[in-house]
Amino acid sequence: MADIIHLLPDAIANQIAAGEVIQRPASVVKELVENALDAGATQIRIHIKDAGRTFVQVIDNGKGMSATDLRMAFERHATSKIRSADDLFALTTMGFRGEALPSIAAISQVEVKSRRQEDELGSALIISGSRLEKQEFLSCAAGTSIIVKNIFFNVPARRKFLKSNETERRNIFTEIERIVLVNPHIEFTLVENEVETLHLPKTNLRQRIVQLEGKGINQQLIEIDEETTLGKIRGYVARPEFAKKGRASQFFFVNNRFIRHPYFHRAVMQAFEPLIAANEKPSYFIYFQVDPETIDVNIHPTKTEVKFENEQALWQILLVTIRESLGKFNAMPSIDFDRSDAPDIPLFDPSRSSTMPRVSLDPNYNPFHQASSPSSQTKPSSLGWEQLYRDFENEQADQKKVESPTGEDQEHAQGNLFAQAGDKQNIPESSLFPEHYQYKQRYILTSVKSGLMIIDQHRAHVRILFDRYLEQINSRKGVSQRMLFPEVLELSAAEAAALPSIQEDLEALGFELTPLGNHSFGIQGVPSEIGNADPAQLIRAMIDSSMHTGNDVKGELREALALSLARMTAIPYGRVLTSEEMLLVVSELFASQIPGYTPDGQRVISVLSDADIEKKMK
Repeated sequence: MADIIHLLPDAIANQIAAGEVIQRPASVVKELVENALDAGATQIRIHIKDAGRTFVQVIDNGKGMSATDLRMAFERHATSKIRSADDLFALTTMGFRGEALPSIAAISQVEVKSRRQEDELGSALIISGSRLEKQEFLSCAAGTSIIVKNIFFNVPARRKFLKSNETERRNIFTEIERIVLVNPHIEFTLVENEVETLHLPKTNLRQRIVQLEGKGINQQLIEIDEETTLGKIRGYVARPEFAKKGRASQFFFVNNRFIRHPYFHRAVMQAFEPLIAANEKPSYFIYFQVDPETIDVNIHPTKTEVKFENEQALWQILLVTIRESLGKFNAMPSIDFDRSDAPDIPLFDPSRSSTMPRVSLDPNYNPFHQASSPSSQTKPSSLGWEQLYRDFENEQADQKKVESPTGEDQEHAQGNLFAQAGDKQNIPESSLFPEHYQYKQRYILTSVKSGLMIIDQHRAHVRILFDRYLEQINSRKGVSQRMLFPEVLELSAAEAAALPSIQEDLEALGFELTPLGNHSFGIQGVPSEIGNADPAQLIRAMIDSSMHTGNDVKGELREALALSLARMTAIPYGRVLTSEEMLLVVSELFASQIPGYTPDGQRVISVLSDADIEKKMK
């Protein structure tokens, strides 16, 4: 019987490796930019077309490669970072496995040009689907330029699972964001479809955060800085009052490498816990610098999960550091004992005798007697308010005379206040049996044939507004109200990248945006229904919603936008409603096709039956 176990060809092995390392165009951008960083580049340009599906190019001014190194770079497990097993535990560079370039070459068409500073000529290489097609010498600039075309051209099953261009574009921005936040000393440029959309000059860490997140974040940042024997923790956290209910910027980095770490995230949330609501999320940019021997970055193909040797101790240090910084910048409540206007607290003197305080009281005062009874009469006040009270009484009397021309009619009306419920003489029916009643500024109660109906006022309005906004988007009939003073909307790079996917629907709702450059937009008009809501906050929340859901189907995205806007503009809990407002809410709610539930499945209506009420009264 023939042997059945055999080695896989390199092309197939590289495609299998590509399934772990290269998941989408953003993975290609990440690997190529990290290679440029390892090459010592100070300027990196990224060109993409069709969200990276058809074209990705990364140009750097790093040290370049010789012709031999260029060819070896595309061999599997070829790396310049590791020479022995001990090197795995002392890594300070980004890539080290030697799988990225051969994995990229296995599922795309690659063209590379590279030259070292000391060489007169550079080298060019063309590889398609792991097959070397051409290698030659040529004249080129110092550094490396690598082009990746037609990702997954030979793996149609993988290409089919790529998302829409907007989603893939946002993923590319996310990867770039994670890289540039740890390399503020390097200049980055992003060019999309021949248009420069992002330029980040060299700067410091705080300004790099501002470049990405917008000028508004500069006043929010609180610096953290702590150095211990286990390592150094530095970075910034946002003030608690700027915490977001939606997507927040939350980043952990260790030794200049982005990581995900739910355990450390809990430490940050615990530090903010007494300062923010349960459903809010603070922004943070936290950098760990530890001994490479105390971490293991080789536990995940994309190296975003890191194992720490002193995890619990670092957790405590992180918690204390953030709390200390929040307290130092008066973000946490504190008692100031050094205030100049503080009252003087007398010192205890045992030689001085104290006297019992005396309390004056009126023994004849009885709060249960009528104010007109002789026992309840008190001495006139010396403050002179009696005349003001008499004027008020006279004014009230005059008003009653206007309402009731004769004193006889007035006495008759007062007597009816204590009439039995069945006696409806001169009493409006709405005062005896109001059509709707508001309970604790949260629920609308109304009588129905089967019992007592309870309506959640906020959820009911969400249902009403959702139907209205969705109809406006689909029919493109949103009414726009021009703003007297246009407001400036400043977005982060990721938010600006996500805006084009929903801009058409925002305009259908009634928003009018004018680009101002550098990820800023002027809000010229807003939907007439939003009232006094902050339009910049509404737009940013809807962008966050679209980024969070990642919807590609236009209909789903429009529903998400309509729901997001409805939630933010609906009647809040705690608002007192008039009878007319309650009547309008109830009538519009039952005009909806699905009045019982909000679009996200929350119950709007509950009925307490007559039988349940009678059972509770027994």
